[in-house]
Amino acid sequence: MGFFEKFTTDIGIDLGTCNTLIYVRDKGIVIDEPSVVAVEKGTKRIVAVGSEAKRMLDKTPGNIIAIRPLADGVIADIDSTEKMIKYFIQKIIPRHQMFKSIRMKIGIPSCVTDVERRALIEAALKSGAKEVEVIAESLAAAIGAKIPIYEPAGHMICDIGGGTTEVSVISLGGMVVTHSIRIGGDKFDEAIVKHARTVHNLIIGRPAAERLKIQIGNAAPEKTIEKMELKGTDTITGLPKRLEIDSVEVREALKDPINKIVEEIKSVLSQTPPELAADIIERGIVMSGGGSMLREFPTLISKETGVPVILVEKPLECVALGAGEAFSLFRNMNSERSVYDSLNE
Repeated sequence: MGFFEKFTTDIGIDLGTCNTLIYVRDKGIVIDEPSVVAVEKGTKRIVAVGSEAKRMLDKTPGNIIAIRPLADGVIADIDSTEKMIKYFIQKIIPRHQMFKSIRMKIGIPSCVTDVERRALIEAALKSGAKEVEVIAESLAAAIGAKIPIYEPAGHMICDIGGGTTEVSVISLGGMVVTHSIRIGGDKFDEAIVKHARTVHNLIIGRPAAERLKIQIGNAAPEKTIEKMELKGTDTITGLPKRLEIDSVEVREALKDPINKIVEEIKSVLSQTPPELAADIIERGIVMSGGGSMLREFPTLISKETGVPVILVEKPLECVALGAGEAFSLFRNMNSERSVYDSLNE
């Protein structure tokens, strides 16, 4: 480690719509909390952040609002995003070490606009970082999944987050083909909420829909049919109501967002150069992100594409790990390039 590196803290951040994960060099993942901030109305004073704030969603008194400062993978509330990042940084870096220079690398979807990118960098700088860089989510996820991205071979990764899904073909350290759509785990929850209302006249909250998705949600038929009780409000009577719903019905509710992701994967495969496509058939499609953990999703994608699908060991952590590890990986590659540059002089 160089002299200046001793006084620098390298941080990789997956600033997700649903969860924020932070990787610190030599320490690993140190923060894994919901991207939620609870503030007082009027004063905007922070009341809670992360897990504590998520418990307040839809349950706060009139003077407190719990908000998710990111939507569809980008900043919806820059002030709250800045305060959330600052809170997490202060949580992981002891006060006596705040003299260190903080370098951040943040994973972002490739579909973000220049304005959205600048807003994110500005929020990170205001939170205390001295240097902020962004990295494409799929590239960060590939690094975090230990994919040898600098090989002269095709690797395909599908990262399904809370707000976006990014599908990319990577070779020689760059993205040959990449598609990003604003569909992810949040759209799965919304589809369940909509289904409960239109089919059963039952109003449920997103936390209830998320629990249903996690416990019995699936993307393809399973051997056993599971059931779960849903509680909510009857749209006709306005009274509390409960009903039982099974995994087959949940799969039907999720069909639309799931099909859109599958079509996006097929579209990327159709645009992949033949030689790289041959590599992907041999190596398979790598899936990461929380949305990829929906049961039988890899099975469905493999069936629809005819390509093997591998779910990474730690799907939720890939982007944060890759963003943090990118510092040393890119530094090593730059030093190798400098040798070739000297030969060309």
